[in-house]
Amino acid sequence: MNLAIEEAKKGLFTTRPNPAVGCVIVNNNLIVGTGYHPQAGQPHAEVFALREAKDNAKGATAYVTLEPCSHTGRTPPCAQALINSGVSRVVVAGLDPNPKVAGRGIAMLKAAGIEVTVGVSTQQAEQLNLGFLKAMRTQMPYVRLKIASSLDGRTAMASGESKWITGPAAREDVQKLRALSGAIITGSQTIIDDNPSLNVRSSQLGVALDKVPQPKIVVLDRRQRLDQAHYKVFESPDTLLWAENDLTALLHQLVTQYQVQDVLVEAGSQVSGSFIEAGLVDELIVYQAPCLLGHSAKPMLNLTVDNLFLQHRFERVSVSEVGSDLKLVYKPVCE
Repeated sequence: MNLAIEEAKKGLFTTRPNPAVGCVIVNNNLIVGTGYHPQAGQPHAEVFALREAKDNAKGATAYVTLEPCSHTGRTPPCAQALINSGVSRVVVAGLDPNPKVAGRGIAMLKAAGIEVTVGVSTQQAEQLNLGFLKAMRTQMPYVRLKIASSLDGRTAMASGESKWITGPAAREDVQKLRALSGAIITGSQTIIDDNPSLNVRSSQLGVALDKVPQPKIVVLDRRQRLDQAHYKVFESPDTLLWAENDLTALLHQLVTQYQVQDVLVEAGSQVSGSFIEAGLVDELIVYQAPCLLGHSAKPMLNLTVDNLFLQHRFERVSVSEVGSDLKLVYKPVCE
């Protein structure tokens, strides 16, 4: 299953809105086929693995990171392909919460006399598709809030100047976060201060850049301050302006109307603080630079916390070095 998970990772940046899935077929302790789902509309992981295995699939065991699909969409059902191949056993990391599948793939395999094992390396496999899984279960996307800050928790000078607090390695890592995301949300003040492109432009993703879907850009502009002719993000006709206060409604609309499952928030202290106060952040990612900007610089977050009882608690998931900076990943503590 670990090999199947590694296969799935090859499609992390290219499969949206489909999940990243990997498959490995083993016969007599030999790997006879491997595959991953590269892009929506293309064959699924099981099909590529079966093509490689050919006749060696008969009597083999297939390891799949997500329940094989049971319905005909843009491609035929993978459960039927496994049945037709003659595999004798299928090992699945986790069930597919998509209502079109939701256990039906497992049922098809069992009805055909195939032995099925579910629940192997489930947690590791689910890390590949946090957005897909959450969107299918809740109709809300998985939200990552990214902040670049100094050691003293500052994100920009009082003038708004913020290029660049962190180094090139951290900025390259942010490109991966963008490539994972179906949408990037920012605020009007960030657009005014930085005029960013907010696109994926890295050549170090391990895949051709033209295979990576560009994330939809969403600009929060409640006061309608922006002249679209002056800013780079509006060069794309898909950029969405949101003038409402309801962030929950925005996230729900991104899932239901635009098939967005992963959202990256790249914004200033006001917007970032609003997402935290609304309880909408699933993952907080802080790139901390080894510098001090002083008390007059802009704070990391604009939060209203009047006493310790109202503090927002997070647990640290990981700490890693990214060039000269630190990358700290946190998840909110649910109380």
